[in-house]
Amino acid sequence: MYKGQKITVIIPCLNEEQGIEKILKAMPEFVDETIVVDNNSTDRTPEIAQSLGAKVIREEVRGYGRSYKRGFQNATGDVIITLDGDHSYPVDALSYLIEAFLHLGVDFLNASRFPVRDRSSMSLKHKCGNLILSLAMSVLYLRWVRDSQSGMWVLRRSILNQMQLESDGMAFSEEIKIEALKNEHILFGEISILYSSRLGEIKLNPWKDGIYNLYFLVKKRFTGKRRA
Repeated sequence: MYKGQKITVIIPCLNEEQGIEKILKAMPEFVDETIVVDNNSTDRTPEIAQSLGAKVIREEVRGYGRSYKRGFQNATGDVIITLDGDHSYPVDALSYLIEAFLHLGVDFLNASRFPVRDRSSMSLKHKCGNLILSLAMSVLYLRWVRDSQSGMWVLRRSILNQMQLESDGMAFSEEIKIEALKNEHILFGEISILYSSRLGEIKLNPWKDGIYNLYFLVKKRFTGKRRA
């Protein structure tokens, strides 16, 4: 518990045995529930996660969004915090993020990786791609968002039933922010974090995922079809 709030941390994983061990060993004691969504890994990710006290849920169908939706279904906390399993997001900043979340009085807090302070953590190509996507979201939804692709968020579990989250892929990260931004009953905030280099294999396809995410932004803004 943290100031009367039950805390759930959700971590989607696909072959993240290096990162997940470091994350779980550093998990703060105030976290009540840690859910690792194993997205059909072929390494020791689920075994390591379970041995370190995480609740492991298997999602057979591959997909970033698919994993998060499975995790949300099983979460019981009042507040949900998300992390990637590659150890690129700061697990030691959880108390800082929750404090900011409570102080700002928001329902959804986006952890922005910008400005990037560790130059080795993100290539110039990725920086440019993230900037383009963030600018596109900001223009389309008339609200400045510094990092539309961040995978670290703090949110009240109660707002999930107000969202139409349909993407099963990487576009889920921007979709959940869109759903928060466009709902007048959900207060959205953003704060910077220290982002670092990932551990393990890279799953993101910069060109393919970047172009699709841009297409998804436009489609979600101008049509009622959100299937991805």
